[in-house]
Amino acid sequence: MPQFAPLQNDTFLRALLRQPTDYTPVWLMRQAGRYLPEYRASRARAGSFLGLAKNPDFATEVTLQPIDRYPLDASILFSDILTVPDAMGLGLYFEEGEGPKFERTVRTEEDVAALRVPDMASLDYVFKAVTQIRTALNGRVPLIGFSGSPWTLACYMVEGQGSREFHTVKKMLYSRPDLMHRVLQTNADEVAQYLNAQIDAGAQAVMIFDSWGGALADGAYQAFSLQYMQKVLAQLQREKDGVRIPAIVFTKGGGLWLDEMAGIGADALGLDWTVNLGRARALVGDRVALQGNLDPAILFAAPDQVRVEVEKALASYGTPSAGHGHVFNLGHGISQFTPPESVTAMVEAVHDFSRRQRAA
Repeated sequence: MPQFAPLQNDTFLRALLRQPTDYTPVWLMRQAGRYLPEYRASRARAGSFLGLAKNPDFATEVTLQPIDRYPLDASILFSDILTVPDAMGLGLYFEEGEGPKFERTVRTEEDVAALRVPDMASLDYVFKAVTQIRTALNGRVPLIGFSGSPWTLACYMVEGQGSREFHTVKKMLYSRPDLMHRVLQTNADEVAQYLNAQIDAGAQAVMIFDSWGGALADGAYQAFSLQYMQKVLAQLQREKDGVRIPAIVFTKGGGLWLDEMAGIGADALGLDWTVNLGRARALVGDRVALQGNLDPAILFAAPDQVRVEVEKALASYGTPSAGHGHVFNLGHGISQFTPPESVTAMVEAVHDFSRRQRAA
């Protein structure tokens, strides 16, 4: 196991564990990305998105770019949520302007039977990147590892690409629930193994992105998404070298199910921008910390307006008290068209206002 520098800023981890903090920590989903000119330059040199994601040197470079530019409180591994099904042999590729696609889909009895459980060695480029990033961070802020949720991965595996309607995967869910459960169980075991390997490589917190859980009906969400995230959490190592490794679960469009989500064993729940932070806090109480949830579109406004909206969100959550924790974030990933200076205004507003909140 590599030796890493001691952590200088543990505010993010403390907030996830519902411990007192001097201010509200902040990071952004997709904080290393196309809105930064330095990221676009790195991607041009790498030649493609996968050229960036599968090269530990490039992955390290782009992970650190937002940390070098802004006083963020956490970094997140630069990778893709679809690395696991790619390693299962489905052939991940990207078409310019169209997002991820798979060469092979999983739709029939034969497809499910042929699903190969990937050897973690085939994902070694991810684990190498984690160790390299953690080393390069030199203790500045914690490093988050992540994966897509079993259901979200299944959506891409069955549809073969992103979808608005999810007709194919929902048809399979309702007509062959037995097949769908087999896919989801395989995915849950793989995601747990994958996240544990990231923790072994140096990740200090992990996050499960359930990007498409909100596409499910009530009842189907619990059976086909929430249950399998709980299976992942049950298999995770939650401590490494005597230090707690917090786990965050984020279902986009999942505000309806926060009460149930709070009971599956996560340390924190991510919230999208449709949820009222104060009401969410009252609902989950001291069971979990919360993360979120500024509308990413607010970052297109002037800096003064950004600050007003940040303060509204922090005021809605209220001052953290014993047993409660809040990590500021967007309600989904940052847009590629966001002006970088808007992020400066947001991060400064979070730190400044949350300190004043605690001093009041």
